[in-house]
Amino acid sequence: MYPEIEPYEHGMLDVGDGNLVYWEVCGNPEGKPVVCLHGGPGTGCSPGMARQFDPRAYRIVLLDQRGSGRSRPHASEYSTDLSVNTTAHLVADVERLREHLGVERWMVFGGSWGSTLGLRYAQLFPQRVTDVVLVAVTTGRHAELDWLYHGLGVLFPEQWSRFRDGAGEGATDLVAAYHALLEDPDPAVREKAATDWTDWEASIVSLDPGHRRGPRMADPAWRMAFARLCAHYFSHRAWLPDGQVLRDVERLHGIPAILVHGRLDLQGPLGTAWELARVWPDAELVVVQGASHALSDPGMADAVVAATDRFARAVR
Repeated sequence: MYPEIEPYEHGMLDVGDGNLVYWEVCGNPEGKPVVCLHGGPGTGCSPGMARQFDPRAYRIVLLDQRGSGRSRPHASEYSTDLSVNTTAHLVADVERLREHLGVERWMVFGGSWGSTLGLRYAQLFPQRVTDVVLVAVTTGRHAELDWLYHGLGVLFPEQWSRFRDGAGEGATDLVAAYHALLEDPDPAVREKAATDWTDWEASIVSLDPGHRRGPRMADPAWRMAFARLCAHYFSHRAWLPDGQVLRDVERLHGIPAILVHGRLDLQGPLGTAWELARVWPDAELVVVQGASHALSDPGMADAVVAATDRFARAVR
């Protein structure tokens, strides 16, 4: 990937509902604009996100989605109202940021949950999108969520057993059970639920024997915000009717895209990216052999940078 760079501009955007969304811009002020949508929901941006783009060619826009990263109020705070934190709110925030920065059209880049958000933004504002790069593709279908928190347990039985036990005796819908625990008035209950949730997520993200947890997972506030936002979104099925993103793909026709996906991505199996590429004539699917869900897996970063380099100087 490209070397780390410092932002030359940053700020807090008032998006309403008492929320301030942190944003920053780095790279070339005259370069091709690209908006980067992080995963989770709730991971927040990291400096490494900008390294996926040639800083000489791109004007790289990063934002921390509502409740995460440096945005305020933070979802780790029990008093933070998540009723005004939905997929529709995030899509509106992205468009508001585009207007705030004076960008006419930009490339959309998203990974994991960020790919679902990026797809929905591009479907609702196709006239504002030049091209798309998605990594570890997800679309928010109910079956994808059920697999992630229930079905995948057959491949990680020990880890899933701990995750299931953490949801409480008799729980059948684990996401709903954790959502309730993470909204419990008792901080000890919330902290244990956040730890159990992030332990499960960490155990399934990569098949690389050398994979190590990111340093942010050691931060209780990060764990709480990540778990709380994930459980909030996915207990509500991301407020997307089942299959809507795939059904609305015709809105993307004419927008070129590259989909980068690990062959062994168990968290989000390859079938979703393959189905999306089949119904999106302008999308090219790049399968990274031997890689799973993590960008750090061998071959993933190379494939992502190759994709962004291809679009770096494309004019549309």
